Amino acid sequence: MSEKLELLEEVNLVLNPTKKVDGARLIYTLLSIMFVSAVIFPKIYIQQQIYFKSRNISKLKGEYDTLKEENKLISASVEAIRFKNQILDTLF
Repeated sequence: MSEKLELLEEVNLVLNPTKKVDGARLIYTLLSIMFVSAVIFPKIYIQQQIYFKSRNISKLKGEYDTLKEENKLISASVEAIRFKNQILDTLF
């Protein structure tokens, strides 16, 4: 009977080997995860910073264009007032 049990245990070991995590594999896995994290996280951070800076630049560009157009309108208004004053001064 013990021979049968030994044979069954051996067959069980062959068919269903116990999978143990040894220290070297664990350290290798942890180092791999740390390396990937060290490479990916700074990239993500830099991409986010670039995105937010470009949003700010776009906003400032829009404000700049608006102010430029407003400056043109004000300059035209000032020129019209100057012209009007020069004509009125010569009439009186």
